[in-house]
Amino acid sequence: MVNINFTPFPVLTTERLTIRQLSTDDSQDIFALRSDAEINKYLGRQPSKTIDDALKFINTINDNIKNNNSIYWVISLSNTNTFVGTICLFDFSTEKNSCEIGYELMTVFQGQGIMKEATQAVINYAFQTLQFHKIVAFTHKNNLNSTKLLTNFNFLQSKEAIKEYPDFTIYTLTRTI
Repeated sequence: MVNINFTPFPVLTTERLTIRQLSTDDSQDIFALRSDAEINKYLGRQPSKTIDDALKFINTINDNIKNNNSIYWVISLSNTNTFVGTICLFDFSTEKNSCEIGYELMTVFQGQGIMKEATQAVINYAFQTLQFHKIVAFTHKNNLNSTKLLTNFNFLQSKEAIKEYPDFTIYTLTRTI
């Protein structure tokens, strides 16, 4: 049975990372992340234009967490507390016993295994703590780094297509009991 409750907020830790709650103190970093053209090219979203956009985003995210609608973490380096990216679980379905995973990593930190480490922690949390049986991910067909990350965790590519988003591929990871 799915167990969705984010109070108190679950801070996850790995060998190098602290995966913690987003706060308004992160507004400059969220603005940098969400306004980065390289990151946005695969997401199909409008880039943040101002710090106020970032603050509104943070407040929306934290409202969703408070209402147990989604969970969104900041990924930071434990030794320096440096913001490196974000990772989240959302689109919870108790009917399908599934959720969706999403992630973003500042370009300067890509290729260092950081997202692999964070993703492992979040997959464990989704399966062990939340008790989901399936995690879904949507990735742009040209986002080879994301595709590689998902396949390294044994996410399977779906044959199903998304009519509204023909450039995106669906990947699914099912918990083995």
